[in-house]
Amino acid sequence: MSLTIAVDHHSLLEICAFVTRAAQPISQLATPAGTSALATAAAQAPFSPTDDIRTAVRDLLRQGGFKPAGRSKPASEYLVAAFAEDRFPRINALVDTCNVVSLHTGLPISLVDLDKLEGALAVRVAPPGTSYVFNPAGQVIDVSGLLCLYDERGPSGSPVKDAQRTKTDDGTRHTLSIIWGTRALPERAARAAQWYRELVAAVEGASVEDVVLA
Repeated sequence: MSLTIAVDHHSLLEICAFVTRAAQPISQLATPAGTSALATAAAQAPFSPTDDIRTAVRDLLRQGGFKPAGRSKPASEYLVAAFAEDRFPRINALVDTCNVVSLHTGLPISLVDLDKLEGALAVRVAPPGTSYVFNPAGQVIDVSGLLCLYDERGPSGSPVKDAQRTKTDDGTRHTLSIIWGTRALPERAARAAQWYRELVAAVEGASVEDVVLA
């Protein structure tokens, strides 16, 4: 049975999602050479980030009252800056694939450990006073007004930072990817998801499954 995510109505959100299942822990999966090449200066990708895309993504995040700036900027902007400064992260096959897609499309992507999620899943704007820990050091982000992926314990992922409690780790075998697109960029999220799925399929021992967005 396909995973189902209930998505609240949103005037700008254009979301895509899929599940990846790996035959072994993701720390043991090799990043394909073609994917690694996408994180180099010589990269040739079917997408490129632009100022218009950056603006459209920020407008999406502002819709609920969130302020996407400074340390709360979209995750995709962090990757663009890291790439420009030659400090683009290399972690494991699935995280690397997620990051290069986000880098080139300019769209933020959440990647969470599916087995750490609990109960029914939903995407909605976080109400005032919502926050969560986002790193091992225990730092907290206020996500009031921000689109978030929720499970029964609260927010899990967002276009800015994912919650520490459901982040992938070396033992992760099943992941959920959320591409946070906007209707201001028609079909970009869908095309990004298709490219993303093709890159994941190139990882030996990994397969993808559809997600139902209700």
